[in-house]
Amino acid sequence: MRVIAGTYRSRRLAAPRGLATRPTSDRLRETLFNVLASRIEGAVFVDLYAGSGAVGIEALSRGAKLVHFVDKASPAVAAIRSNLAALEIRSGFEVEAMSVASALGRFFAATIIFLDPPYEAAGEYERTLSLIGEEAASLLTSDGIVIAEHSRKTKLAERYGALARYRVLEQGDAALSFYTR
Repeated sequence: MRVIAGTYRSRRLAAPRGLATRPTSDRLRETLFNVLASRIEGAVFVDLYAGSGAVGIEALSRGAKLVHFVDKASPAVAAIRSNLAALEIRSGFEVEAMSVASALGRFFAATIIFLDPPYEAAGEYERTLSLIGEEAASLLTSDGIVIAEHSRKTKLAERYGALARYRVLEQGDAALSFYTR
């Protein structure tokens, strides 16, 4: 796993050991950030279920102003901190070692919220997207977006509260669902 582009381009990233974390593939991250290219510079980016932190680090590498990494698993939090230290990233981020539900109450006016719960935890999609949809007015900027990475076989709803899906990209076994207010 590596950083695709930007300041930290081609630098390697470590993932937590074991099968509990499924890092977003380099190819899917490249696709995601090609779509987000015009929105990243100066963005406030929230990386929920951050795992290794690869998606949030990619956002920092490409010019995000601030990234919130959220994961409650100790191995994931350790991997995020290790990757940030290895890349000598000392500012522009917060690592939140807590549940996503707890963390969502602490953020406001995010430009982009990315979520990638474990595929086998299908209920997390419904819970998290519903929470964001209920609080969208305070969690997202007026033009803010939410992106959920999920298994291609998992069908997410078209709407979650104030969130409406406007795009789905499929790549291999994975899919990205894009939502806006």
